[in-house]
Amino acid sequence: MKFSPELQKATLLRRYKRFLADVETADGEKFTIHCPNTGSMKNCWIEGGACWYSDSGNPKRKYRHTLEICTTPDGSLAGVNTGRANALVEEAINSGVVSELQGYESLRREVRYGEENSRIDFLLSGDAGDCYVEVKNVTLADGARGYFPDAVSARGAKHLRELQKLAESGVRAVLFYCVQHSSIDSVEAAREIDPAYAKALDSAISAGVQVLAYRARMSADEIVLGEALPFRRGNLE
Repeated sequence: MKFSPELQKATLLRRYKRFLADVETADGEKFTIHCPNTGSMKNCWIEGGACWYSDSGNPKRKYRHTLEICTTPDGSLAGVNTGRANALVEEAINSGVVSELQGYESLRREVRYGEENSRIDFLLSGDAGDCYVEVKNVTLADGARGYFPDAVSARGAKHLRELQKLAESGVRAVLFYCVQHSSIDSVEAAREIDPAYAKALDSAISAGVQVLAYRARMSADEIVLGEALPFRRGNLE
């Protein structure tokens, strides 16, 4: 995913009201930008740390700039724009990077399915049948281990129930963790943060839901998904 124009660098002063952040440029200009992340952003940013933002070029937007990448407390980089995750995964599938999801003839987005009025991120179809792919953005790290979710996620548990029902009916169902954190080397459920999600994930995996995790490489001019990471089942290993 190329950025045109390139992301601009600034100092992140604070994040507040969930969707807002204040930044300061190198020449001392201070302004408010949009923070497109509904999670807690735990361990994803530090006050006074470097960050990178995009410019929509639209002067009619109340906040024309968007926070994209933050420096974490340990000096790593975290992609905090969760809206990028689906596009990154789609690009990686279409370019052949995700070997596990090749061989399908079509890809549809946001298709309604399930018993709980859900929408699947991607429905892949081909001669081999259908494959339902649900994408989650991972930025919470403890050392090199990545965790999801970073806050209690009833929506995440709902998606796992829907995927489990698909798997139980014989349909391929995939949970895809898009890791936008430069230091994460593996992914697992954040059991202490959301025990209900972890329990739902264990059940889904036991029913046949496949879990994939890929890490992104981030810079001011592009974010590219490319490296497969192991998924760990935590205390079930």
